Amino acid sequence: MSRKAFNILHFTSIIAIVAMMVACSSKPKTEYATTTVEMGNISTTVTATGTIEPVTSVEVGTQVSGIVSKIYVDYNSEVKAGQVIAELDRTNLLSTLESQRSNLTSAQSELEYQKANFERQKGLYDKGLISANDFEQSRLSYIKAQQQVNTARQSVKRAETDLGYATITSPINGIVLNKAVEEGQTVAASFSTPTLFTIAQDLTDMRVIADIDEADIGEVKEGQRVTFTVDAFPNDIFNGAVTQVRRQATTESNVVTYEVVISAPNADLKLMPGLTANVTIFTLEKNDVLTVSAKALRFAPNEALIDEDETIQGCDSRFKLWVREGKVFKAIPVETGVTNGTTTEIVSGIKADTEVLEDMIFGEVAEDPTSSQNKNPFMPGPRNNNKNQKTGQGTTKK
Repeated sequence: MSRKAFNILHFTSIIAIVAMMVACSSKPKTEYATTTVEMGNISTTVTATGTIEPVTSVEVGTQVSGIVSKIYVDYNSEVKAGQVIAELDRTNLLSTLESQRSNLTSAQSELEYQKANFERQKGLYDKGLISANDFEQSRLSYIKAQQQVNTARQSVKRAETDLGYATITSPINGIVLNKAVEEGQTVAASFSTPTLFTIAQDLTDMRVIADIDEADIGEVKEGQRVTFTVDAFPNDIFNGAVTQVRRQATTESNVVTYEVVISAPNADLKLMPGLTANVTIFTLEKNDVLTVSAKALRFAPNEALIDEDETIQGCDSRFKLWVREGKVFKAIPVETGVTNGTTTEIVSGIKADTEVLEDMIFGEVAEDPTSSQNKNPFMPGPRNNNKNQKTGQGTTKK
């Protein structure tokens, strides 16, 4: 190695050693973030979506087939219990009723004949003029005639009932939400009852059916306060309460949910059936209690990072808050209550408006701008930009 190369290497080593000494002699500036113990509210919530629907709604149908001859209501019509809302054509039903009445009359005539015959045969049998077999035959015919009259009478009653079904009335007081038929339309009630109208009893008393995830259903209880919004009125917040937690699970795409029923008073009739509600259920609520940031309960000063003249006074309590009194970090034992993960209730141990430590913040390396020890003597100084600056006065070239 040449002497010139050796001098360069030696000079570089000196620069590195000096830089390391400067860095080691510097200490990061440590600051502490604080928070205040104060009165406040603590709550935890569960969010979900649901559908608004009437508390009571009835699907009105018909038990007989026929042609719809008259409709007396339309969508949003207000109806009373017993009010006629539609009628079916009665032609076939009247014909059936008349036929059944004729059958009843015929059966009654047959009964009268069989009764007279039985009484006559009984008189002859009592005198020993006919055999027991003939007497039993007359008695059996009389009994059958009685049964036929009863059957015919029931058929007449059923035909009268079917005729009554041709007049469709509202079973409740309410509002017509849906009309599924029009005049002249044929309805068939052979296998199932067709739905003609859907009537909601009271639109001022609605409810929300919300689907709650299985991970959150354990926290939901009856009576909990609920707020929800709907897209139709995004600036309005509606209030309700949990009225029922249904235990029947629903699985869709491997997601298990449970239905929760929420009351939804609707005095101003803004809420309409079928709207989607964005629900917030308050599973925990405590108001006007002493609170502190949960982060402050996790804070503890680090002996390795405090200054040499600072001391730590700890305690054996499980939960503690730290305050700084001059050069002393002092732990205050406290008793905690409920928490939502962000804010924790303080039951006892500290007073309101007390400022406690919450976090340690590392700043930049503290330097004394007047000290030459914190400067690298081998680094070039700032460039003198004023050397060639002009005074701003113009010059005149001669």
